Amino acid sequence: MEKITFLNPEFFWLFLLVPVAIAWLFWKKNQQSPTLKMSSLKGFSGAESLAAKLKPFLSVFRILALCSLIIALARPRTVDVSNQTKTTKGIDIVMAVDISGSMLAKDLKPNRIEALKRVAADFVTERPNDRIGLVLYAAEAYTKTPVTSDKAVVLEAIKSIKYDTLLQDGTAIGMGLATAVNRLKDSKAKSKIIILLTDGVNNAGFIEPETASDIAKQYDIKVYTIGIGTNGMAESPYALSPTGQLLFRNAKVEIDEPLMKSIARKTDGRYFRATSNSKLAEIYDEINKLETTEIEELKFYDYDEKYRPFVLLAGILLLLEIGLRNTVYRSFI
Repeated sequence: MEKITFLNPEFFWLFLLVPVAIAWLFWKKNQQSPTLKMSSLKGFSGAESLAAKLKPFLSVFRILALCSLIIALARPRTVDVSNQTKTTKGIDIVMAVDISGSMLAKDLKPNRIEALKRVAADFVTERPNDRIGLVLYAAEAYTKTPVTSDKAVVLEAIKSIKYDTLLQDGTAIGMGLATAVNRLKDSKAKSKIIILLTDGVNNAGFIEPETASDIAKQYDIKVYTIGIGTNGMAESPYALSPTGQLLFRNAKVEIDEPLMKSIARKTDGRYFRATSNSKLAEIYDEINKLETTEIEELKFYDYDEKYRPFVLLAGILLLLEIGLRNTVYRSFI
């Protein structure tokens, strides 16, 4: 009965008529059979027959038939609900990540690159309905993963991010942004987003960041910019030892915040500053909330009507009562 619902439960109010029907039948029972007045019943003192004992149950059949009809009118039925969701307005996102040598600084733990990888992976996991791509840049820029809905590919690409000595060291913010724009310019998505992260100032590349942001604006691409690095000094790499190991020393953290704010403002995005692991995680959480994907949920209802057995039962009970009254009990005294 847990899965049974009633389409017209208001008909259950008719059960209030059942006591009335019982009272009426009890009041009329003496008029439903012929009576005979006799001066003495001594000659009829024998045991009462089985038929006489069962006759009162004819009224019970009528009451049960009434109850069955009331339940049938309430339309009992079971329902099987199946859900189907689809993305109605998806978002295409490209994360443009600075992988210059300074991203190995240890102000975020264990370093900026590793801290970013953890947060970015969580961000991707929490956006199952969007397409995501990955662009990496230092003095040059390249597409690590094109925009795709295959989250396993994106997560594997994020996992493999590392400081690449094959790239010339430097920070080409304009190149990184332009490459990300190129990945999104032909997108048909409802919203196109770039998350541009850097820890320095633009000092390389042949495309100016302002030019790249103008192109992003032209293609209705919103850019969220993130400056990563603590305020003040940070333990940063500055050279290689004779054995090939990176050498670290305290260096001043320099981020071109006016440029980052300008890019965000021009493209209707926002600028964030990540000075710690927790702050970086908060920033990605906030972007996740700012850019929501519209999901349409379709529900399919399969109803199985259950009123027919109650109608059939009521009919059988009424036919049984009528049949017995007109056969077995027709001349019964």
